[in-house]
Amino acid sequence: MSKDQSPRADRSPHALAPWRGKLHELIFEADTPAGKAFDVLLIATILLSIVVVIIDSIPSVEREWGTYLYVCEWVFTFLYTIEYALRLICLGRPLRYALSFYGIVDLVAVLPTYLSIFIAGSQSLIVVRALRLVRIFRVFKLAHYLTEADALGRALRATGKRIVVFLVFVLAIILILGASMYVVEGRTPDTDFTSIPRGIYWAIVTVTTVGYGDVTPQTGLGRTLAAVAMLLGYSIISVPIGVFSVELLAARQRITTQACPECSKEGHDADAEYCKFCGAKL
Repeated sequence: MSKDQSPRADRSPHALAPWRGKLHELIFEADTPAGKAFDVLLIATILLSIVVVIIDSIPSVEREWGTYLYVCEWVFTFLYTIEYALRLICLGRPLRYALSFYGIVDLVAVLPTYLSIFIAGSQSLIVVRALRLVRIFRVFKLAHYLTEADALGRALRATGKRIVVFLVFVLAIILILGASMYVVEGRTPDTDFTSIPRGIYWAIVTVTTVGYGDVTPQTGLGRTLAAVAMLLGYSIISVPIGVFSVELLAARQRITTQACPECSKEGHDADAEYCKFCGAKL
């Protein structure tokens, strides 16, 4: 049996159905115009959905525009549910993607809205969609800068890129902490956490170890979450820049944003013909 007739090649979504191959290229590939447009559109909707959730937590806005914001959130959730299903359909090994980091994040991004039917206030946790913004690295090919091991010390431009990457992750953490504290403390009497923006303010002050003390949790669970945020803040500050530089040295080879049609893994060499994770043909 030739390589082209191997069972692995026959199970590829491209071999099973041409439309699955085209769908995979649209959703997972950022190197094509259609794929890049899809990712840009996805990022825009993620940002809009986060804004909807944040402003919906402000009492004055919720009283006047609550119904419209509620409808918008369900529209976003419906679109993300379809997108998640299409991602699974176009892969040869959908379970592997479902259990991957991106797959879990995509699933968690839609669950809070459905849970809000049974648990009041859980829709505020929709800000976890901020984690999906890591896809922006593929769109603008920031992975290219991972090959520049000494760029942090010799190029301001490369330094700026890495600062942006760091701030994106910190922002995602702050959004999640602020929303979580609003869910935990928002229903207690005389609470300081009257909205998600106020929770985000508290998270910024806490994670950066500034600690003004003007907004403080009152419940045991809230104080536990605050302790985690404080320790997390110290961990972020204490990470040696040398560790990051060593990690950059490990990625000196040129990589692409091409995703495997079987397992959806990225990070392949520019001249790779087969996936280095599962062996499927790229």
